[in-house]
Amino acid sequence: MASRAWRYHECEAVCACGVVRFMAAIHITDIESAINYWRRVSPSPDGVTLCAPLRHLAEIYALLVYYGETEADEDSMPKPALEAWLKWVDSLPDTPCIAICSTSQGDDMCKGCGRTFDEVQFWPEMTPGEKRSVWRRITVENNAWRFNRYSERALERSQP
Repeated sequence: MASRAWRYHECEAVCACGVVRFMAAIHITDIESAINYWRRVSPSPDGVTLCAPLRHLAEIYALLVYYGETEADEDSMPKPALEAWLKWVDSLPDTPCIAICSTSQGDDMCKGCGRTFDEVQFWPEMTPGEKRSVWRRITVENNAWRFNRYSERALERSQP
């Protein structure tokens, strides 16, 4: 049985860019979405058998549910599960940007995408887990123009 060592712990870390942040955590809803991605990409041939990436993600999901946790630590997640999750992340738009950046006008929080000035500045250096944590926060807050006033821009930019 896997240990709980991979769980999210609220500790601060200083990234290469010098910004102090909480360690990245992968939310259970991201694990669910990754599981659904793999169910679409590699459906069960008999309705019972799961592909390997799906099995790895299902184990993490089951442990989160069993222990009553909602987040898994990106840095200590088992490699096969992390690889399966990263494959799903690669299928998503990388940035929430809709090309209306108010941080360039001096705002601490971008009205267009909902990211903070530091999140916009250091986005290229952030890990996938850190980026998904930001995506989750801005989605839950639902204040950014990408979710209301300019939602059509977000749809256009997410199309392949």
